[in-house]
Formats: sequence, structure tokens, C-alpha cells
Amino acid sequence: MATDQAPTTPTAPATDRGTPSASAVRTLLRLWPYVRPVRARLGTAAVVAIVASCVGLVIPLVLKWLVDGPVADRDPGGVWLGALFVLLLGIGEALLFGFRRWLVARPLAGVEAAMRADLYHRLQRVPVAFHDRWASGQLLSRATGDLTMLRLFLAFPLTFLLVNGVTILVGVVVLLVQEWTLGLVLLAPVVPLVVVCWLFEGRYSAIARRAQDQVGDLTTVVEEGVLGIRVIKGFGRHRAQARAFRALSGTLRGTELRKAGLLATIWAVIVVLPELAIGAALVLGVLQVAAGALSAGTLVAFLSTALALRWPVESIGFLLAMSQEAATATRRYFEVLDVAPEAEAGPEPAPEAAPAYRPSAEDETTDGLRFDGVTFRFPDAVPDAPPVLGGVDLHIRSGETLALVGATGSGKTTLTALVPRLHEVTAGRITLDGVDIAELPREELRTLVSVAFEEPTLFSASVGENVLMGAEQGAGERELARALDIAQADFVHRLPHGADTQVGEQGLSLSGGQRQRLALARAVVGRPRFLVLDDPLSALDVHTEALVEAALRRVLADTTALVVAHRPSTVLLADRVALLSGGRIAAVGTHHRLLRENAEYAWLMSGEAGAAQPASDAPEHTEGDR
Repeated sequence: MATDQAPTTPTAPATDRGTPSASAVRTLLRLWPYVRPVRARLGTAAVVAIVASCVGLVIPLVLKWLVDGPVADRDPGGVWLGALFVLLLGIGEALLFGFRRWLVARPLAGVEAAMRADLYHRLQRVPVAFHDRWASGQLLSRATGDLTMLRLFLAFPLTFLLVNGVTILVGVVVLLVQEWTLGLVLLAPVVPLVVVCWLFEGRYSAIARRAQDQVGDLTTVVEEGVLGIRVIKGFGRHRAQARAFRALSGTLRGTELRKAGLLATIWAVIVVLPELAIGAALVLGVLQVAAGALSAGTLVAFLSTALALRWPVESIGFLLAMSQEAATATRRYFEVLDVAPEAEAGPEPAPEAAPAYRPSAEDETTDGLRFDGVTFRFPDAVPDAPPVLGGVDLHIRSGETLALVGATGSGKTTLTALVPRLHEVTAGRITLDGVDIAELPREELRTLVSVAFEEPTLFSASVGENVLMGAEQGAGERELARALDIAQADFVHRLPHGADTQVGEQGLSLSGGQRQRLALARAVVGRPRFLVLDDPLSALDVHTEALVEAALRRVLADTTALVVAHRPSTVLLADRVALLSGGRIAAVGTHHRLLRENAEYAWLMSGEAGAAQPASDAPEHTEGDR
């Protein structure tokens, strides 16, 4: 009986968890290739924002004129004129800021779309081993939340760090020109603020990275909870899943609270120090006015300018925080983009130990599918671990069907994944009609080789679209009908909309056997020259299996096929059988011959639970069944 124990918290690769070493500025500069096409509009928007901000600094000068002029002279007409100037300046400032937003909205949406497209493209091009290591939630959070953060950074903090910096500089000059002694009082907090911001940058960067990684973990739990809802309900694990989710949510909540606390601290410092300086300047200014050393209008203008600079100064805290989060998002984004895509050329062969089986002289031809001294170990395997496959030599003649049989963990699925280069061989080579697959462009290779995996994957699309993914562009109803007939997928015609029925995410609205038949139809629809089937009939009942086998024989007669088989009925589809044991080909022959001559093969085909496994059976490889 299943225990209601919370699952393990998902983790990302180790490289995804370290404290970033590059500075925020250097990291954010990596965005330049995406920003460069829209630099003119972003530059124009920055200039417009600077002009708008400086327009705001003109208002205190108008107030000085009003106080020292019309107000002091009791001139109502002048007061109304000054009020009109202030109103027009306010309207102009608002219009300029609105124009800036219009300038950046469309190009930055394009930047985000381009970055998202590049990320998706890279995810399609990286090796399969990359996806084996990374949690899907970590990748989803990069494609959604991180890119949204970058768009917001380019739209607001990037511009206003410049705009507010220029505004503060111009404002300080205006203050010093108006009254340099009061201006020096307001400049007193500059050094403490610089030190605080420097300390803040490093601490906030680390905690922002932790929070974004935890969002990725939480996304993984949500995704797995949705996709695995049948397992969760079937085993009564909903409480455990809920506890796991609450634990991760609590961890993220704690991290976000620490972020908020750090941000509140710097915000308090940035607000309090300038306020103290303004208060001191106010007291000093009032004393100067009382002594007749300063006009009331000048003091009003000085204080209005100082108050106008409050927002640019106070915004530094959250602008720096958003910049640090954007730098973290940039690092996370380029962690994926920096992964090298699948190389078109395979690795250089390396000498390996002699294999247990060598092809006979009649096999020494170049046609068909050939494995020559193929060795493979997973990239993340420990250095001294034995290879999953060690010196595999095997030849499938052109037009022949060969069944691959072996115990669980012997490396059958791994061997089939090497043919379409889902993994690269560590040593040796694989040839198709004498051509090394490492020399073929992947796109060309995968038009020659079609694959049906043991675990069928369907996409959120129609039945027809799922099947025709395996055909060349332009394939239509005739090819679809033929493939469905071969796979005995007549159930499609009973669906609500036939082949146009949407199968839903992962095809979970269909049974396992139905999904497997659609995956088989997808493999044969393109009439491939080479066909690789990984136990394609495991989910079918005996009656449907017999019908599919009868249809498959017609297809296999016109192609070169490698079929992973566990049942004698599937083995009988093949012309010959190869026994994979201990990562090597132990024997090759017909089904009946191997039954007579090979004890391990006879044991695998016997299906008797009580039968003793032959002593010659090699130890199971822990990674061989990937």
C-alpha cells in the first residue's frame, strides 16, 4: 500500500544554483544583440523622457518668478499667467512621458518575442541529455517569467536609471546655481548612499537568483501534478503532493520576504537621508531669508527643485532591485542559450576492447544499417563507469527486419536512440547504406530514419496533425488513411471529429494502446527507408496485436527495420534476431535457432516467471534502459 509521503523537491542542475560571478552590467550587456535593432526608438524614448523630466525642473523656476514678482507686487494678472505656465509645463511633461511609453511598447514586445523564439529553438537543438538533466519547470520559468522581467527592465529601469541620473545631475546644478551653500547640504548624503547601494547590489543579486530558481521548482511541481493527476489520484497521493507544494511555496515565501526586507531597508535609507538633508536645508534657508541673505522666491524655488528630485533619488532603490532581477533573469536565459546545440559531426572514434560477437563473412557489405564497434556511455556517467554499450557490431541488411532482444537494462532503447542521433556514439560508427550517420546533416538523417518509441508522445493537436508529423510536408488524407490502416487505428473514425479530433495534452484522453497505435502510424506514414521501432506493440491486446502485425509485415517488406521486441509474436515479424547482453551483441540468428542454441535467449522468450536466469546473463546496466 502506498504511503502518503511527500515527493522529493525538484532541483535544477548544479550550474543553475551558484551565486553569479559576473557583474550585473556585464551580464545585461549580453542583451545588446536583441536591443540593437530597436536602439533608435529606445534612444529616442530616453531623450524624450530626459526632456520631460527636465521640463519638471523648470516649474520651480516659474515659482521663483511668481513669488518674487507677481506675488510680492500683488499682481493678480501675473499670478494667473504664472499659473498658466505651470499648467502648460505639467501638460507637456505628461504628454512627453506618454509619448515615451508609446515609443517603447511595440519594439520591446518584439524583443521579448525574439528572445522567446531563440530559447525555444535552442531547446529543440540541444542534446537529449540536456533535457534528461533539467527540470521542465526550470525551463518554463525561463521562457515565461524571466523574459517578462527582461521586457519590463528594458521598458522602465533601463531608461529611468539614465533619465533619473541626468535629472539628478541637472537638478544639482540648478540647486548650486540658486544657492550653493544649501546645495552642498543636499549633497551630503551622496557618499553614504553610494556605499549602501554597493552593499545592496551583491546581497540582492544572490537572493533574487534563489527566488527565481525556486519559482522554477514550484512550476515543476505544478506541471507534474497536472500531467500525473491520474497517478496522484490512483495512489491517493493528493495530500502528499499538497504538502510538497505548500513546502515549496513556504520556501519561496520566505525568500520573497527576505527580498522585501532587503528592499525595505535600502528604501528606508534612500528616503531618510535625503529627507534629513532637505530638512536641514529648509532650516538653513529660512534663517538666511530671515537675515535678508536669501529671497523668499529663491528659497521656494530651491525647495521645489529639491522636492522634484525626491522621486529620482528614491526610485534608485527599486530600479536597482529590478536591474538585479533582470541580470539574474539574463543569466538564467543564457544558461540555456549557451548550451551547445547538437553537433553535425560525431565524435572521433576511439579504440575499444574486442566485442563478443563478430558478423559473419556474408554480412561484410555496406548496404543496410550497420553498427561498427559502437560504444556508448552517457555524458553524465562517472568516469570509471562501464559503458552502457561496449563494442556493438551488428549488420541489418537492406530490406531486412531484425529484432533486438535483451533483458531489462541491457541497452536496447539506448542502441535504438543512437540511430537517429538522439545520442552520439562514444566510439565506433553507425552507417546507413555505407554512409556514416555522423557525416549526414541531422535533418537529412531524420528523413531517412523514422522512430516509434515505447512510450508514445502525442501533442495538443488533432489526431491527423500528430500522425502527419512523421510525413514530408504536403502529405494529406491518403497518406494519413494508409498509416492509420497499418496501425489498425480505426478507432479514429469513431472519435467525435474523426482525424480532426483534438487529443489533448499528452494524448491522455486516449488509452495507452490507442496512443501507441497513433505513434506507430506516425512512424510509418512517411514510408521511411529505415525504421526503428522500440517495442511498438507492448500496449496492445492480443487480437489487435495480430491485426497490426499482419499490416506491419507489408511495411517491413519495403524497408530496413530494427525492432526492439519482448514477446515471441513480435520477434516472429523479423527475419533475424540479435541478442543484446551486457551491452554487447551476444548472438545473432533466427528465432528458432536461438531458442535451440542460446540458453539466455530461450529464458527471455520462455515467459516463465519461475524459470532460472542463465548464469551467463550479464549484470544489468543501471543506465542501459534509458
